[in-house]
Amino acid sequence: MPVVKVVELIGTSKTSWEDAVQQILKEASATLRHIIGVIHRTAHVHEGKISEYRATAHVAFQVEEHAHIVGAGGPSK
Repeated sequence: MPVVKVVELIGTSKTSWEDAVQQILKEASATLRHIIGVIHRTAHVHEGKISEYRATAHVAFQVEEHAHIVGAGGPSK
């Protein structure tokens, strides 16, 4: 059975929630594979208007077996 890790990431945007989520996915997908997530949207309000859109993502991904990683404790070849 695979091990799954969950991290919380926060993205912000001056334009939209969609852009805030895209910022999260852009950064996370640079180093993580098989991403799934749950997104929560909030906003910062200043003088009655949204001044910043915020997306909080609980990003889940499958942890790869350490035997495939060079120097992860297994014998070197």
